[in-house]
Amino acid sequence: MTITSVRPSTSTELEDLDRRHIIHPLQSAAISDRVVIVRGKGSTVWDADGNELLDATGGGLWHSHVGHGRRELAEAAAQQMERLEYFTSYQEFGNDRTVELAVRLAGLSPGDLNKVFFTSGGSESVETAIKAARLYHARRDEPDRTWIISRYYGYHGANYGSGTLTGFPPMQLGVGPNLPHVEKVSPPYLYRAAEMYGDKDPTDFLIDELEQTIQRLGPGNVAAMIGEPVMGGGGVLTPPADYWPRVRQVLDRHGILLIADEVITAFGRTGAWFDSARRLMEPDIITTAKGITSGYFSFGAVLLRDGIGDTIIQDMGFFHGYTFSGHPVGAAVALANLDIMEREDLPGNALAIGEWFKAGLAPLADVPTVGDVRVEGAAAAIEMVTDRGTREPMAFPDVFGLTARIRAEYGVISRPYAHNIILSPPLVMNEEEVRRTSTAIVEVLSRAARGA
Repeated sequence: MTITSVRPSTSTELEDLDRRHIIHPLQSAAISDRVVIVRGKGSTVWDADGNELLDATGGGLWHSHVGHGRRELAEAAAQQMERLEYFTSYQEFGNDRTVELAVRLAGLSPGDLNKVFFTSGGSESVETAIKAARLYHARRDEPDRTWIISRYYGYHGANYGSGTLTGFPPMQLGVGPNLPHVEKVSPPYLYRAAEMYGDKDPTDFLIDELEQTIQRLGPGNVAAMIGEPVMGGGGVLTPPADYWPRVRQVLDRHGILLIADEVITAFGRTGAWFDSARRLMEPDIITTAKGITSGYFSFGAVLLRDGIGDTIIQDMGFFHGYTFSGHPVGAAVALANLDIMEREDLPGNALAIGEWFKAGLAPLADVPTVGDVRVEGAAAAIEMVTDRGTREPMAFPDVFGLTARIRAEYGVISRPYAHNIILSPPLVMNEEEVRRTSTAIVEVLSRAARGA
């Protein structure tokens, strides 16, 4: 057997080899383009052809909070690798960096979420939360509490359990049977309130639906509800101010846990260390990833209330874990990343980015194919429609084509997500870069709406 080492020398060769050998996440046969990124600095990346591109997506997936190419994080990883590259965190073993990080996370988190379970990313964090919620009830002699309630348009990952909770049907099609005992309810989608809730107040409708769902499943059969404080993948859907407090009241009345999926929102994306705190969610469990290391290491953490953490390790213990749970290099990178975020007040800059986007994207109000523009800190969604009167969602291939034009004509990377154009830039993005992003989007969408 001969092992071949390939060192592509041109962008064309890289792209051809990519098509031949790599299956991309969310890839479809209709997508033939390849953009091979080779370098990054701040809010800018360069492709294999040397083209400079402004990254308005945070590495494509809501992270890169401190920007690309931060030497401090590379040095933190290198120093930790020289000192201790890896040792298991199973059973009695651990390492000093994860201890330090757990203490730091407990200090940043709301309430008494002082117990931490480390993972390698968001999907693993959600899988862990599902197991922990069910096991918590089982250990308290309520083994029938196995149902998990999630929401349509919610994104919770792509693994077996997390993928079943995700509220986009294509995630579950053709790969079933999916995780049993999962039920979905409606999201707080204010732009489509009339068609979804009729004449009812949105929160009244959603709370009534949740209560009816719990009664149908049986209050003693429901383990937890999971939700993003602000729904990222659904298109930056911000709930009414009274939504989460009233959800919390319903769940408390029936002894149901609340899991805040903060894989996107935690660590400054919306201007707060934990968005669930300012939404008054009072979660029992928080799932995180992405911003905890700004994408410099595949890493995540699940934060649990003391009572839950103490309960699940009783009897047979928490028989759950991943090879790289509590990876010392990941923890070292996370600590250095949090240092940068605190020192540079990146949650504060996220709020400034939001205000700049609101101003820069305001002209979209005159574009007939833009139904709504939603901004929450350094996260924005432009909802594309075929007609503003009917609010018919634009087809994904058309949205994909628009983001391709924005990149090709203006060198700005945005993300197509269903019928939305999503922006989630590094939290270090400055005002001029936000202006450049907004101008590119406004000009392309305006011309496209005119058929130009």
